Amino acid sequence: MEEKLSKSLQENQTLLDEKIGVGRNFDVIARDLLIGGTAARMYVIDGYGDDGTIERIVSFLLQVQDKDMEGISSMDEVIRRFVTFGEVNAEGNVRNILTGVFLGKMALVIEGFDQCALIDAKTFPGRGIQEPTDGRVLRGAHDGFVEILLNNTCLIRRRIRDEHLTLENHKVGAEGRSDVVLAYMDDRVDQNLLKEVRSKIETIDVGTIAMSQESMAEAMMAPQWYNPFPKVRYTERPDTAAACIMEGYVVLLVDNSPSVMLLPTHFFDFMEEANDYYFPPLIGTYLRYIRIAVFILSLVITPIWYLLAKSPHKVPECLSFITVEGEAYVPLLVQLLLVEFVVDLLKLASLNTPDVLSNSFSMLGALILGDFAVQARWLVPEVLVYMAFVAIASFAQPSFEMGYAFKLMRMVLLLLIALWDWWGFGIGMLLMLILLFTTKPIVGKGYMYPIWPFDAKALGRLLLRQPIRRDNS
Repeated sequence: MEEKLSKSLQENQTLLDEKIGVGRNFDVIARDLLIGGTAARMYVIDGYGDDGTIERIVSFLLQVQDKDMEGISSMDEVIRRFVTFGEVNAEGNVRNILTGVFLGKMALVIEGFDQCALIDAKTFPGRGIQEPTDGRVLRGAHDGFVEILLNNTCLIRRRIRDEHLTLENHKVGAEGRSDVVLAYMDDRVDQNLLKEVRSKIETIDVGTIAMSQESMAEAMMAPQWYNPFPKVRYTERPDTAAACIMEGYVVLLVDNSPSVMLLPTHFFDFMEEANDYYFPPLIGTYLRYIRIAVFILSLVITPIWYLLAKSPHKVPECLSFITVEGEAYVPLLVQLLLVEFVVDLLKLASLNTPDVLSNSFSMLGALILGDFAVQARWLVPEVLVYMAFVAIASFAQPSFEMGYAFKLMRMVLLLLIALWDWWGFGIGMLLMLILLFTTKPIVGKGYMYPIWPFDAKALGRLLLRQPIRRDNS
């Protein structure tokens, strides 16, 4: 049974002091007031509350006279007559009051009322709006989402000024009670898809979503630990999120995260990028085909080279330049796998290196390790050339998750080729197709849409960057 406030201020004070942690938490502020001759008590978290706003609210309340409180029987009436701040509501449920206070709202409890006034006079500490580090564009908007949910919803509303835009709030986590918002156009969204997303959110049974969007994705998706392909597409760009909303997608925003989830997600969605739409259709289509070609090459170039290099006597004369001429003490397969790991090692090292040193460290580290490895005959130069291309190609699309999925599949292909040559390559490609077609997206028609189920119109939009029109953002 849910706890409710009573009309006794003393009982409410005892209950809330214990729940909120007055005296136990140094940042909890509790102050007794006298409003129109009636005892009252306010609660607010230091650092959350806007001092100027709270001071003005309390100053006005302390000027209320005894006669002004006569005949008032509900907290709603107190709010209508004495609270000038716009974002305020009456609440009697203790759990909702605690969530509001820990979210930054000010709670005002008054003797004789079984509800409190929750005044949303908060201000969050946070960084300013700036361009996200991934998904950058040559021209176009250079703003990005931040960790404050309200700022992110404002960036979307700034781009979509329509009455059909709906921002639907949910609370997730038994203890965390984090804010999750579904953004969609109620006249364009697939209602069945929207019901499915709501159902998945409402059935999430976790204590907290501390890792924000990743925790949400894991709680909503079907367990497929063996499948590396991402089931969710993320963006930190408000223009991308707004365009998806206008096209009928559901965008899921999580408080404390600058990344938003775009639902539904299909494999071919990762072939698109914001840059495609900041250039004319012909150039946008060209950029898309370049991305697709590089994407495919990043998967197969090292496995095919390894396959040919294993049997140099079978390589045609016209392709003789791809054969290995130098010698190394380390087997070719081990060289390729070793460089795969070294590339990830350099990425991790650069993440933990101070900004002033990161660029020089990553460049010097790669040059020194590569040059030393060749001179020590650990690696042949051809391995470094092909792996350098693969490392660069992994950044041709903005999804880190998809980049690592292709990396794992590339390593599986290398291992299978080492065992069974061309048969191993064929088995590896078949295995990847099976994984792709059996991947279960969080919601939607299927991961390989519009190939399966087939949709010629959607496939055409994928292959050719369409000019803007009323139904295409």
